[in-house]
Amino acid sequence: MYDNTVAQLVARKYKEEPLKDFASVNSNTKLSDLNLNWRERDLPENERTKHVHRLHPYLGKFIPQLVEIFLRKYRPHLVYDPFCGCGTTLVEANVLGIDSIGTDISQFNVLLSKVKIGEYDLKLAEGELRDILKRSHELRIKSQTDERIKKLINTENEYIKAWFAKNTQEDLLAYLSLIKDYTYQDLLRIVLSRSARSARLVTHFDLGFPKKPQTGPYFCYKHSRMCQPVNEAYKFLYRYTLDTVDRIKEFANIKTKASVTVYHADSRQVELPKNIDMVFTSPPYVGLIDYHEQHKYAYELLGLKNNDTREIGPAKNGQSEQARKDYIKGINDVILHTRDYMAKDAIMAIVVCDKFSLYNPESVGFKSIGRVERHVNRRTGRSETAFYESILIWRKI
Repeated sequence: MYDNTVAQLVARKYKEEPLKDFASVNSNTKLSDLNLNWRERDLPENERTKHVHRLHPYLGKFIPQLVEIFLRKYRPHLVYDPFCGCGTTLVEANVLGIDSIGTDISQFNVLLSKVKIGEYDLKLAEGELRDILKRSHELRIKSQTDERIKKLINTENEYIKAWFAKNTQEDLLAYLSLIKDYTYQDLLRIVLSRSARSARLVTHFDLGFPKKPQTGPYFCYKHSRMCQPVNEAYKFLYRYTLDTVDRIKEFANIKTKASVTVYHADSRQVELPKNIDMVFTSPPYVGLIDYHEQHKYAYELLGLKNNDTREIGPAKNGQSEQARKDYIKGINDVILHTRDYMAKDAIMAIVVCDKFSLYNPESVGFKSIGRVERHVNRRTGRSETAFYESILIWRKI
């Protein structure tokens, strides 16, 4: 658990100038010299969510600069992330020309990661994004006078009926019905999912984990006034189409030929190559986030398989002593399995908030060679609390 000594140490560093010249980091950079206590003015939101990192919101991800720093320091040939989430490690590794592998139990996470690191004919991709936007809007208009089309964009899905206004449902379902006509179908699914997230019947200040649909006017803490629930999806489809085009173009300018492989699998069982020389990952924090639940709208709309019973440390299990035991057993099982595929003296870097002191390198065949503490500010929604985060650096023994 974090004690006052750690808090005081981080507080002192927080007053100093943090690292900004990421390209300066190399194998000679000392862990003790890494000041990663960025404030908003040091590392603004647009830099933390550059290019494809913002293709779709994802709660609980680490910022790409963390990955970049440690990849530059240890410069692996092949990096692996057993909890790849939205693909941050994979994207940053590719930019640096490093081969990477990611595994995730969530089908949506795998979809998002693959879309981020995908190869696109940019002219074709932009053309398809704009074309489906135009066609879906036309289809939506025609449905008002054509019963056949109206049935096409109708649903009996109880979740969709409860969480989206009728007009919104039709906007989303019209778009969904046309995806099959295009080459980059997964890219279109991410635009649709991102739009659906914003178009739900929820308050503006609680997009993360709303408890129930918001069907009437409400006082909005984000805008400090009375607001109405969203009644359409087209404006979001339009906005995110343009944004997606810009982001995949921006990433294409820095993308390398480094290989990227993403597995939809359980990290305790997945088969991997035997030459992994670095792991960089951020496991789920015990009892904090239900990862499938945060994207439930995507699972329902896209018909994805839900594997939430295989999540490690989900929020619904809480943080009781038994929950913590189950959690660390799951994490250790992943680490032990991963270790079998790691090269001699390979590095494992784990981003954690280990307030219960659950991580023990010796118990899973590693030796601790360093630890970096950092202060994190939360700036989303109504949650602005700060917390401490550690980057544990282990070596395989």
